[in-house]
Order: sequence, then C-alpha cells, then structure tokens
Amino acid sequence: MIKKIILTPFQKFVKIESFSGILLLISTLIALAWANSPYADSYTALWQYKLGFETPFFELQKPLILWINDGLMAIFFFLIGLEIKREFLIGELNSMKKIAFPLFGALGGMLVPVLLFLLLNQNPETLQGWGIPMATDIAFSLAVLNVLGSRVPLSLKIFLTAFAIVDDIGAVLVIAVFYSGAINLGLLLTALGLLAVLYALAVKGIYSKYIITSFGVIIWILFLKSGIHPTLAGILLAFSVPVRQKIDTPVFIDNLSKITERIKRAKIMNNAVLSKEQIAEIDELEYWTERYQSPLQRLEHSLHGWVAYFIIPIFALANAGVSFSSSTALDQELVLLIISCLVVGNSVGITSIILLAKKFKLIEVPKDIGKQHIIGVSFLAGIGFTMAIFIAGLAFKDNPSYIDSAKIGILIGSLLSALIGYSVLKWNTKKTNHA
Repeated sequence: MIKKIILTPFQKFVKIESFSGILLLISTLIALAWANSPYADSYTALWQYKLGFETPFFELQKPLILWINDGLMAIFFFLIGLEIKREFLIGELNSMKKIAFPLFGALGGMLVPVLLFLLLNQNPETLQGWGIPMATDIAFSLAVLNVLGSRVPLSLKIFLTAFAIVDDIGAVLVIAVFYSGAINLGLLLTALGLLAVLYALAVKGIYSKYIITSFGVIIWILFLKSGIHPTLAGILLAFSVPVRQKIDTPVFIDNLSKITERIKRAKIMNNAVLSKEQIAEIDELEYWTERYQSPLQRLEHSLHGWVAYFIIPIFALANAGVSFSSSTALDQELVLLIISCLVVGNSVGITSIILLAKKFKLIEVPKDIGKQHIIGVSFLAGIGFTMAIFIAGLAFKDNPSYIDSAKIGILIGSLLSALIGYSVLKWNTKKTNHA
C-alpha cells in the first residue's frame, strides 16, 4: 500500500505526458496535412496574423506564431522551471547519488550530438543549428515507453524523466547564452531586479499568485525588449515559487479535526443549502488547505494539464506545418545532418557514456535496468520534437528555408528514433520473457 501511494504521483505524471505525446502526434499530422493541402495559404496566413496593442509610449505587435513561441511557451518553460526546482529539492535530483545516472546520460545526449553536428556540417550558414539535436521531448518519449506498459521497469521511466529534466537545463542554458539577440543591459538589469524582489519575498515565506503573475508579465516584457529570449523569464520566475508549506502536517491535521467537529455541531438546514455555520467552516478549511499545500506543487499541478493538453499541441500545430511542394527549397544536407545527429548522436552518446561511467563505478544503475534498456532509451532520447523545433526557429530565424529543412530533419529523426527505441525495448522484453 505504501509503495502504491509513493508511486501514484509519478504514474499520474507519466500518464499526462503520454497522452500529451498522443496529442502532439495528432497536432503534427494535422499541421502537415493542412500545410500541404489546397488550404495551405490559410495555414500560413493564420499564424502570421498580427496581434497586439499600441500606445503613444509602448508598442507590442507580434504575429500569432510568435505569441505562441514567445508567450505560451514561456508558460511551458515556467512549468519546466517548477519541475527542475522540485526535482533538485525533493525529487530525483536532490542528491549526487540520484543525479549521477541521469546526469551522465544527459551529458552524452547533449555533447555527442552537438560534436557530431559540428564535425559533419559543411555549410557555415547552417552552423548556428548545432543546438537542435541536443534536446529530448519528454512527452513523446514517455508516450512511447507507456505503450510498452508494465513490460519496461518503472525505474526506466523515472530515469528518462530525470534525464529529460537535466537535458532541459542544458537546452535552457544554450538558449540563454547562444540564441539570444543583442542585449539591452538596462532593461535586463531591471528585470533581474524584479526577480530579486520575488526571490527575497520567497525567502521570507511571502507568496502571492497575484504578485507573481503581475511581476511575471512585466519581467516577460522586459526580457522580450532586452534581447534575451522571453521564455527564459519563465524559468527564472519559477525559481521564486516556494516549495515549502506555511504549516506542517500536525498543525493541519489538528485544525482539520477541529473543523470537522464544528461542522458536526453546526446548524443543518432542511434543504440542500448549507447553513452560515457550515459555510464559515468550509471557508476555514479552504484557508488551512491553502496554507498546507506547497505553492510550487499546487502551481505545477494546475499548469501541467494546460501545458500538456493545450500549449504543446498548439505549438506543434503552429510549427510543424512544413510544405513538401516542389517550390520549397530544402537543404538536403541539413535534413540528413539533423537526422543523423538525433538518431546516431543520442544513441551512441548516451549508451557509451553511461556504460563507461558504470564500468568505472561513477554511477549506480538500478538492477532492473539492463544494457538493452539503456540502448532503447538512448534512441528514444533522439525524439527532440518540441525543444528541437523551438531551437531551430531561433537558430534560423532569418532563413525560412533552413527552418523548414530543420523541421523535416527533426520530424524524420524523431520518428526513426521512436521506432528504433520502441523496437529495441520490445525485443528486449520478449527476450527477457523467453529467458
């Protein structure tokens, strides 16, 4: 019973991410079909439609696709920030022993694809795309693992989740350092000053969703105008959300018991309407419940569904629509390069570094994870869909042809990685069962 209670939150997380992967696939197929249909012009026109506002002192006008990529994706990065903070404080990354296994895997999954890209790339104009193959899409990869169900150990799913979070940290750092524009230092320092205020409030245990929302909007705009990619504001903002409750369990239980007793003694109306005494006790219960919940976990729980079921599918719908018409000038070398880096770079990099680290006893691999499991997951790590497309848009923002080429490479590379990873893990399951 205890084991079931402990595992349930993670299993729910896997279920959400898996279904999100299915929605991602559906959105991708719709985008591709729409972009290659007789209504292709409407697809382009929709995402290029400008929205915003203008005042005598300030203007913010952006195409719809940039509101998605810069705005909605900031919420996606905010959720990633919450997950990173939770994992480092109370999760799978809160000790060197726990972090070592996914850390070595993530290093292999980032460094080797990047090195392979730099070694094989022959075009100086596409060199900026080196960061594309280094990111793993957790929704798609967990969806593939979930198809295998109980045939793969839960520890493998935990490893993939922790690995993807470490991988996200690397991708965020790369975006911040290498894919931001010319920096307006004054605006950036102002944004960092506001973040410092939020961090100071968090240290003192002061948290308000209204304060963090209003500050968040201002910080997002300051990042946007300063030249730093605004999605990074989401990550930094998440670190200001406290993880600890205002009251501990004994205090909550004590008040819960008192409220329960008072509700029992409260006046009961003759119909379905609650009495004033009952309403007052419910308000009291809500007050203590809010103080007992972790602000970080509460936010993470409320945002996870929106990100998984709305923001990421909308991102895929807006970004995955690549036209395959003959008029599209694709860079075949870039397509093949990204495919190679996603499929070969991740599989070779992750497997080799983990096995070497294990041989030299730098990491401890769970007993139920075998060599074949590591090889299978290393291929799944080549599913770089969401973050890879995001980085491609930043790397080649001035060259639509390279963006389309990169997207095709990402789609094909991610599909091959998924198929190979699934096949390896399924074959390993049959082999284990046979044995």
